[in-house]
Amino acid sequence: MKILSIQSAVAYGHVGNSAAVFPLQRIGVEVYPVYTVNFSNHTGYGAWRGPLISPQDVADVITGIEERGAFGEIDAVLSGYQGGEGIGDVILDAVARVKAANPSAIYACDPVMGNAKSGCFVAPAIPVLLRERVVPAADLITPNQFELGFLTGTEPSDLESTLASVDAARAMGPSTVLVTSVEHPDRPEGTIEMLAVTDDGAWIVRTPHIPMKANGSGDVTAALFTAHFRRTGDAADALARTTSSVFDLLQQTYDAGSRELRLIEAQEAYAHPRMQFEVTQVR
Repeated sequence: MKILSIQSAVAYGHVGNSAAVFPLQRIGVEVYPVYTVNFSNHTGYGAWRGPLISPQDVADVITGIEERGAFGEIDAVLSGYQGGEGIGDVILDAVARVKAANPSAIYACDPVMGNAKSGCFVAPAIPVLLRERVVPAADLITPNQFELGFLTGTEPSDLESTLASVDAARAMGPSTVLVTSVEHPDRPEGTIEMLAVTDDGAWIVRTPHIPMKANGSGDVTAALFTAHFRRTGDAADALARTTSSVFDLLQQTYDAGSRELRLIEAQEAYAHPRMQFEVTQVR
């Protein structure tokens, strides 16, 4: 499998491509990483160094990959945080060209906008871009519950309303939706859930909630689910594998007291997920 991953990169720590690439490689995926920024560290520290990469430079790198004849072999295009509208245009153009070369390729978009605790933290133009142009072009999206509501103009608060919000998102274009950080009143205290919905049904998985903020964990989740689902077409299996791997990554990070993901130390969790959580079909 080959994935074109267009995301940010950092030298210190693990977010964007610096979180997504190694787990993908560890499960046997060839990754073509294209960077949208090259920062010293993620912006959550409040200070960072390094350049934003211009949309034209990003486009040039993608064109260079195309000139090597790689587009016909790409199985998926993956994108995450989009810092500006110009990058969105570059990504959409790349998706169209990859699909022209390989009609079976999919576009997986993590529509990064914010979370329930912080609210929306991207520029005002980004949610509009995602809602009107990017999500309709995607085959698979991986929003958290907050982003799902923001995208669809709904307020998912329990399983029923979250499923209704997913249906609204699927009506926009993507056939597959993975919802992360699902919270609802009926779940046991100290747990959190993920929900995957396709044309074939809907599945949910529950894990203990690890009380930490983990920058980059959403990038790992989107990458692993995209690869597993693209490989098998089985959403329940992809959900189980991704959940197992990401939980063990987060547990190792929490146990180490680390602010940055213990991405390398947890590599066996990607290659050989324990499959310790039950996936339940809810529709």
